Amino acid sequence: MMRPVPHATPLRRAPVQRRSAERLTRILDACADLLDEVGYDALSTRAVALRAGVPIGSVYRFFGNKRAMADALAHRNLERYTERVRERLKETADGGWRSALDAVLDEYLAMKRTAPGFSLVDFGNQIPLGARHAEPNHRLADLLTQLLAGHLRQEPGDDLRRTFLIAVETADTLVQLAFRVEPDGDEKIIGEMRELLRAYLGRVLD
Repeated sequence: MMRPVPHATPLRRAPVQRRSAERLTRILDACADLLDEVGYDALSTRAVALRAGVPIGSVYRFFGNKRAMADALAHRNLERYTERVRERLKETADGGWRSALDAVLDEYLAMKRTAPGFSLVDFGNQIPLGARHAEPNHRLADLLTQLLAGHLRQEPGDDLRRTFLIAVETADTLVQLAFRVEPDGDEKIIGEMRELLRAYLGRVLD
């Protein structure tokens, strides 16, 4: 049976007031900016507190360490990505799975190029730097199954999830290659990735 997308975040304490939520946003924004500037190894909770303009105790109210901050940033990235894909899918309601594929890829590439900290943590699979854990890709496959099943008029079961998991793992590997070749992603590799995914998904979804 398909697993639901988990919504839990690595917060010690969830914000209950607007002021607390705004402080958490500033902390995660500062974490993202510093990841781009200094990398994960040089990141510290003290530096994040200073950049965010909050007491160090406010950081520890939410997070036990910098890894927990990076994990929370990854969860926020996934939430923002989900909303962006949902909006794109509304615009391509009658476009079939190829338009849906373009929406999924385009929004990911846009975040890869513009979202602070995304190049290191994306949805949580690269911290510590270079680590390749399976969980975020499984989480993303679950998400795409839930988002796209109705759009594609497909049964949201294990077969569709397996299809998306294979597509996500393939795209992940090729996107990483594209961004190693060029800082903004090698367009030829990205184009080849699109063709490969269209060929695979066409065999399954057509």
